[in-house]
Amino acid sequence: MQRKTINTIVFLVGAYVICQAIADIGATKMVQVFGFVIPGGTFVFAFTFTLRDVLHKRLGKRWATAAIWTAGLLNIFQALYLWAIGQLSAPVWFALNEPWGAIFAIVPAITIGSITAELLSENIDTEIYHLIKTRVPRIPQWARVLLSNAVSLPIDSLTFALLAFVILPPLFGGETMPVWAALQLTIGQIVFKAIVTLLSLPTIYLVKDQSILSAQKPMI
Repeated sequence: MQRKTINTIVFLVGAYVICQAIADIGATKMVQVFGFVIPGGTFVFAFTFTLRDVLHKRLGKRWATAAIWTAGLLNIFQALYLWAIGQLSAPVWFALNEPWGAIFAIVPAITIGSITAELLSENIDTEIYHLIKTRVPRIPQWARVLLSNAVSLPIDSLTFALLAFVILPPLFGGETMPVWAALQLTIGQIVFKAIVTLLSLPTIYLVKDQSILSAQKPMI
């Protein structure tokens, strides 16, 4: 395997996985932008959908699916690790022990909600992108990304908001968000994810179409 091919695999899969982890941590803070309240991880997580399409284009469907499941498993490890160190006692001079625990107490709920929404929506995104690519090969590449994201992003936003902030927090010592607030989060996420999608569309042209790797089963 050529060095350039190896570098491409490492960069695309690595970037996808780390962006998922960053989004989960960022989602612990709510931010208000232009009147919309959204989890802080929205901006990065929205980009992962386009990044997944780039990965799909360059490496093929199997590699895209492998990256999705790899990110999910590593996010579970991240949540478990943060929970484990949260159970350890802190020195008396560490003044941030309680604030840290209050913030990261909801990480497991966010992670589980995020992984569930991610696996559901991004696999849907993968299937739609693959269907468009194989059935309508002459459609512009930007349209593949736009159409697949138009279906998967609303599904992801609603699933994540309900699981991470309404259903799961009480199981991990967090507070439940009112359903109306979760629906507001959903609307805000859809709006800003759509904006990020439009801004990131040109990245699909930064890589060549799928190579011989698409015929190989990823060892991930």
